[in-house]
Amino acid sequence: MIWEILDGCNSGMERKIGLILTGGGARAAYQVGVLKAIAEILPRHAHNPFSIICGTSAGALNAVTLAVNALHFRKGVQYLLNIWKNSHVEDIYRSDPLGVANNSIRWIAGLLLNSMGINKLNRVSLLDNSPLVTFLAETLPCEKIQESIDAGVLYALSITASGYGSGHSVTFYQGVRGIRPWKRARRLGIPTMIETKHLLASAAIPFIFPAVRINREYFGDGSMRQIAPISSALHLGANRVLVIGVGQSGAESPKRSRIGDYPSLAQIAGHALNSIFLDSMEVDLERLQRINRTISTMPEEIRQKTNLRHVDVLVIAPSQSIEKIAERYAANLPWTIRYLLRWVGAMRRSGANLVSYLLFEKGFCRALVDLGYQDAIRRKEEIMAFFDQQIEAQENLPQ
Repeated sequence: MIWEILDGCNSGMERKIGLILTGGGARAAYQVGVLKAIAEILPRHAHNPFSIICGTSAGALNAVTLAVNALHFRKGVQYLLNIWKNSHVEDIYRSDPLGVANNSIRWIAGLLLNSMGINKLNRVSLLDNSPLVTFLAETLPCEKIQESIDAGVLYALSITASGYGSGHSVTFYQGVRGIRPWKRARRLGIPTMIETKHLLASAAIPFIFPAVRINREYFGDGSMRQIAPISSALHLGANRVLVIGVGQSGAESPKRSRIGDYPSLAQIAGHALNSIFLDSMEVDLERLQRINRTISTMPEEIRQKTNLRHVDVLVIAPSQSIEKIAERYAANLPWTIRYLLRWVGAMRRSGANLVSYLLFEKGFCRALVDLGYQDAIRRKEEIMAFFDQQIEAQENLPQ
C-alpha cells in the first residue's frame, strides 16, 4: 500500500477525488442512496464530482452508469435510482421454472462430470444471468465513457475482475493519456476500452454466475483476491477518496457462542461471500489510515525526501445490518428461487447473508436506497467539507 501512495498520482498534485464502489450483489443498491444524497448536497447542475471512479462487482455497474452520465451527475444518479428502485430478479438472472430447472440440471451435471475428470459443460453456474447480459447491452452505452473523458469531466474509470487462470486481480481502466499501467504482487492495471464484458466479468459472483472470457483468460468477480481495493484509485491519481461500502459500519463482532447445528451450505456460502466482499476493504482502510498517521508524525524535510503523501478518505457504510433487512424481504423472491435457495438452507435465518446478495427485488433495494440516503444525509457536513474545493472548481466549468 505504501507504494501506491508513493507513485499513485500520475500528473502532479492536482486535486483528484476518487470514488470507490465496492461489490456485493443486490447490496449495491445502498450505494445509490448515498449518491442520491450527494447529488442533493452538491449544486444542482454540477458535473461529475469524481475525477476517478472505480467499480468492482455490482459496484462496477453503478460506476459505469456514472461515467456515462458524467456531464450530468444528477441525471446519472436518477437513472440509477430508476433501475434499482424498480428492480426485479428476472432483470438479473432467470427465475422462470424452465430456466431454473435447466440451469440446475447443468450445474449438477457439471459437478458430476468434473468429479470424473470430464469438462464438457461450459458456463456452469447456479444461476443463469443472461437477462443481465441483455439488459446491459440495451441500456448502458459504454462508448459514452470516452465522451466524458474527452469533455474533461472524467479523468479515469476502472473495473476490477479476478483472473481464474493467473490468479491476478486485474484492473481494466480507461482514462486520459499518460496514465501508466502498473504491476504489483498479484495485481495488474491494464488500459482498455471498457465494454459490457468487463462489467459481467467483474460481477460474476463465484459459483453463482458464470465466468466471462476476456482475451485469453476467464474472469470472475473482482472482489476475489482484491487485497487492496483502494489502490486502483491511487494508481490512477486520486489524492482524496470516497468509499461507499456495503458492510455494516462499526459493527461489533458477535460473541462466540456454544457450538450449535452444523452450518448449512448457505451459511458457509454467505460467510465466504462476506470474506470476499467485505474483509479486504476493512483491512485496506486500516492500512491506509495507519500510513496517514505515520506520515503526519514525519518532519516535513523527511516527508519530502520519501515522496510520501497523505490521502484523505471518507467512508460511508450501512448503519444497519443488511442481513436483517434481507430477512424481512426474502419472501419477495420468486418461488422458484426460494425453492432453490431453501435446498441449500438459505431461507433460514442463518442463510440471510447469501440471500442479501441475490435479492434483486424492489422492496429490498428500496430499503437499501433509503438507508444509504439517510446515512449520507446524517453526515452532510462531513460530505460538504470533503467536496469543498471541488465544488468551487466546478463553478468555472460550462453548464
